Amino acid sequence: MKIGLVDLDTSHPQNWVPILRQLGHEVVGVWDGGAVHPAGYAQKFAAEHAIPHVFETLDALVEEVDGAIIHSCDWDTHITKARPFVDAGKSVLIDKPLAGNVRDLNQLRTWVEQGARITGGSSLRFASETQQWLAQSVAERGTPHTVLCGCAVDEFNYGIHAYAMLSGLLGGGVQSVRHLGQGVQRRIWVQWQDGRSGLLVIGAAAKWMPFYATVITERSCAHYEADAGKLYRALLEATLPYLAGEVEQPPLSLDDWLEPELCALAARQSWLHGDGEVRLSELDADDPGYDGKTFAEQYRKAKYP
Repeated sequence: MKIGLVDLDTSHPQNWVPILRQLGHEVVGVWDGGAVHPAGYAQKFAAEHAIPHVFETLDALVEEVDGAIIHSCDWDTHITKARPFVDAGKSVLIDKPLAGNVRDLNQLRTWVEQGARITGGSSLRFASETQQWLAQSVAERGTPHTVLCGCAVDEFNYGIHAYAMLSGLLGGGVQSVRHLGQGVQRRIWVQWQDGRSGLLVIGAAAKWMPFYATVITERSCAHYEADAGKLYRALLEATLPYLAGEVEQPPLSLDDWLEPELCALAARQSWLHGDGEVRLSELDADDPGYDGKTFAEQYRKAKYP
């Protein structure tokens, strides 16, 4: 597959390019909107990573690729940047978070229902430690009924990893979310329709923390931390065969794919409105959600003070 990179905002592009090539794909070009890096950065990045083309417009990039990877840290631009690829019948991988409001998530849903090949999100959904735990026989490990997942840094751009890790363990079918309060970090209760539940611990902490999970079943209690060095490859191995048309089945069902971001939006509504229970089915498409533009501005200032 010939792949184009859309925006170079984060550290992900430089780490993903070698893996993409190892998996047999070709990175043919980049386009950067300048939300984070100064003029000329795309040319420097392309030269350092032996990428042959830097495109002036997204439309020009669309014509030269089979699919795109969108790395914009302003998640509010993901739909706009994905649209020309979707319209041209090209596949799209959207880096986490997929989107910061229900309206944009609904657009992703519509595109997929219409036949577009789109996937992505947090790599924690596919963490090898989670897959290894799930691969054990149910007779040995039991069926998870309560799970704790957590990480640090921020509530959405990084917090979405914890939501995704929880979804990777318990699957889809969340009914409601409730914010339990904020001590050192925010604590969020997630309730599944069948009675299973999860506790998330996210948000700013004194220092970086690992991605961790504690899984409780009727037979055992297991705790593990995800190896950050293996996460990118796990995501790309899970998603690229589908995006390249090598398999017809997407890595996740549509509902399961969108659920971590919907849970995060429900958590935000809960803490904004007195920590009440918020059902995913009641989320308002007009709610502004998490502000991607402000996050991108803060990200740029932190990188170029």
